[in-house]
Amino acid sequence: QGQLVESGGGLVQAGGSLRLSCAASGRTFGLYGMGWFRQAPGKEREFVAAITRSGSSTYYSDSVKGRFTISRDNAKNTVYLQMNSLKPDDTAVYYCVAKVGALTSGNYYRGYDYWGQGTQVTVSS
Repeated sequence: QGQLVESGGGLVQAGGSLRLSCAASGRTFGLYGMGWFRQAPGKEREFVAAITRSGSSTYYSDSVKGRFTISRDNAKNTVYLQMNSLKPDDTAVYYCVAKVGALTSGNYYRGYDYWGQGTQVTVSS
């Protein structure tokens, strides 16, 4: 089992950038598919991005494709979310997630086993 701790959230103006980090504890980080979800006030939690164990494949929601980039460093047990061209609609609590087992094109948006506590991202207009 592992613990996920997010950092890097904050307040940014529209058009700006932020990079979120998620540090994972445990020796088996490289065995987990990783991802990010977000939840805006009054809205359901939604998938943002995911990356396979090796980092060879990534997946994005349509709303962030082309603006956000997910990456990972297995040597540092860390996954990142680089967010560019931020919009007020990106305002949300962002959660780091981990999936035990294979992350595929059929399951990247659901079924995560571990969740972090979340980090707030606020984009002002």
